[in-house]
Amino acid sequence: MAKIISYNINGIRSVLKKNWLQWLKATDADVICLQEIKATPEQFDATIFEAMGYYCYWNPAARKGYSGVAILTKAKPLQVTYGMGNEALDEEGRCIRADFEEFSVMSIYVPSGSSGLMRHLYKMNWLAHFSKHVRELQQQYALIICGDFNICHQPIDIHNPVANVHASGFLSEERQWLTALLQSGFVDAFRQFNAEPHHYTWWSYSGGARQKNLGWRIDYQLVTIALKHRMQRATILSKANHSDHCPILLELASRLSV
Repeated sequence: MAKIISYNINGIRSVLKKNWLQWLKATDADVICLQEIKATPEQFDATIFEAMGYYCYWNPAARKGYSGVAILTKAKPLQVTYGMGNEALDEEGRCIRADFEEFSVMSIYVPSGSSGLMRHLYKMNWLAHFSKHVRELQQQYALIICGDFNICHQPIDIHNPVANVHASGFLSEERQWLTALLQSGFVDAFRQFNAEPHHYTWWSYSGGARQKNLGWRIDYQLVTIALKHRMQRATILSKANHSDHCPILLELASRLSV
């Protein structure tokens, strides 16, 4: 059984002050995909994860204190790839992939388009390049794409779809992009096990949104269809409270060791 967790931690130095390490130890995950690490390994004690038995692969952004993704894994990957092979888009540290014997795990952090038109256009450009990258990878790898997509796919994935119809993260072109990605050969792991509304992975820090469960489901684990029959469980770990996001979990009947 492979246990894979994805978590936008909104700053690794911040969560390390919130008993996150103890929580991480208790999960005993085989693979941990992180987003928004917001630091380079030189800015925190990366050896604490190695002491827990993890091989650690960090892909920070060129800009200090911004973005960045990582993969921690108990089994050493066959190879690790940083970015999508697009220098201009890869400088923000939004994609990393670890290849194992039976599947490959990606940790991605899709740009937010909420700060204005230029960032929305950047986001859509990034998504277009990512789709192309995935199509190329699908010819060789069985993929599990984990991360913060900054997109709510369906109305049940957002607390107020009517009011947010023109909000970044719920725009029709973003949602259509995610639909197309799924149709290219993936399943939304959580929705294979739970079709109910009101399950979210991100809440605003303002207005008591988390306490009221006024959230968005923008974190996903997309599993290639060939691995669908191996999925044992997929859930949202909403009680973990170290970030404005919460982690998501996938359990897969598959070997991780190489």
